[in-house]
Amino acid sequence: MTPADALGALLGDDERASGSELDIFSVHNFEPGSVYRTKARMHGVKRTRVTPQAAEAKRLKDQAKIEAYVALQTEVMQRKQAKEYTPEALKRTSDLLDLNPEYYTVWNYRRHILLRGLFPSCAPAEIVNLLAADLRLTTAYLQIHPKVYWIWNHRMWCLENVPLGPGPDASDEPGSSAAATTGKEGREGWRNEFWKTELRMLEAMLDADPRNFHAWGYRRYVVRSLPASFTPKRTPQDELRYTQKKIEANFSNFSAWHLRTKLLGGLWEEMDPGEVKAAKDAEFELVTQALWTDPNDQSGWLYHRWLIGAAPPEDVLRREVKNIRELHETEPDSNWCMNALAHHCTLLSTMAASDEGEKLRLEARGLYERLEVVDADRKERYRDMAQRTLS
Repeated sequence: MTPADALGALLGDDERASGSELDIFSVHNFEPGSVYRTKARMHGVKRTRVTPQAAEAKRLKDQAKIEAYVALQTEVMQRKQAKEYTPEALKRTSDLLDLNPEYYTVWNYRRHILLRGLFPSCAPAEIVNLLAADLRLTTAYLQIHPKVYWIWNHRMWCLENVPLGPGPDASDEPGSSAAATTGKEGREGWRNEFWKTELRMLEAMLDADPRNFHAWGYRRYVVRSLPASFTPKRTPQDELRYTQKKIEANFSNFSAWHLRTKLLGGLWEEMDPGEVKAAKDAEFELVTQALWTDPNDQSGWLYHRWLIGAAPPEDVLRREVKNIRELHETEPDSNWCMNALAHHCTLLSTMAASDEGEKLRLEARGLYERLEVVDADRKERYRDMAQRTLS
C-alpha cells in the first residue's frame, strides 16, 4: 500500500470493529480495522441517495482525515531526516503504521530507532520487552493484512535480534563459573520462547488460511533458524507430516506441495537409490489422489511434473503416462490433464523405438491441437508446443 493508497483507504465510514477483533489492537488504543475493512463492506451494499448537506459533511470529514495523515507522514519523515531515535519517534512510527502498514520506509526507520537509539542503553531484558512489543504490533497487523511483505520482514528482524539469556552473558568463557551454572538451553531461554511463540502463531495462521504463501515462507525460516537448544527438535520428517496433513485437508494447497519439494530434495540426496525410489513411489501415490480428486487444479499437476523430472526412469514414465491416459478418458476436457499427457508423451518419445516414438508424438500433437480449442486464450502457446513435437 502506497501513501496514496492509504489516503484512499482513509475515505471510509467511521464504523468500528467490535468484539475480539478490536481487542488485538488494545495495546495501541487504536482501531485500524475500521479503516481497512471499508472496501470489503462496499460489495453488495445498496446505494442510497445522499443529500447535498450530507455529501458536503462527508467531504469535510474526509479532508480532515487526509490532512491528519499527511501531517503525520510529514512529521515522521522529518524526524527520520533529523535522525531522531527516541521513544517518542518510535510511537509516531506506530501511529503511521497503524494507518499504513505497507509503508516500508517507516519500518526501516523504526528498526533504526531501536538499533541506534534504544537498544544501546537497554539491558538485555529490556531489549526482549521491546522486541516482544513489536511482535505484538505485527501480530495485530497480520490479523487484517496477512500478506504484507514488510510486516513479515519486520517479524523476521525481531527474531534475529533476540539477545542471549537469561543466564550467563554471551561473552562468558566456556570454563568460567557463570557458564558452568547453565548450559546452552539456559543461554537461549529467551530465543526458545520467541521461537515457540512463532510456531504457535503460524499454526493458527495456517489453520485460518492454509494457502497463505507468506506464512509458509516464514514457517520455513522459523524452522530453519530454530535455536540449537530448542525442544522438541523439528526434523524434515516433522515438516513433511505437517505438509501432508494440510494437503490431505485440501489438495489445492500449492504452498504445502512446494515445501515438500524443498524438504524431499534435501532428504533424497542423503538416501541410497533404492530408498529414493520407494519414497518417490509413495509421493506418486499421494499426488495421484490429488489428481483424481480435482484434475482441474494445477497444484497437484505441478508437483507431479516435479516428481517426474527431466530424465525419469523409463518404467516410471510409462507407468505415469498410462495412469494419466486413464484419467484423461474420465476427464477428456481437463486442460491440465491434457497438458501433462502431451508433455509426458513427448518426453517418452525420446526413449522409445522410432515407430512408438512417432505414435507418441502424434498423440501429443493431437492433444495440443485439442487444447487450442478448449483453452483458446493460450492457443499460440499450444501451437508452438505442437510444432516442437515435429522436431
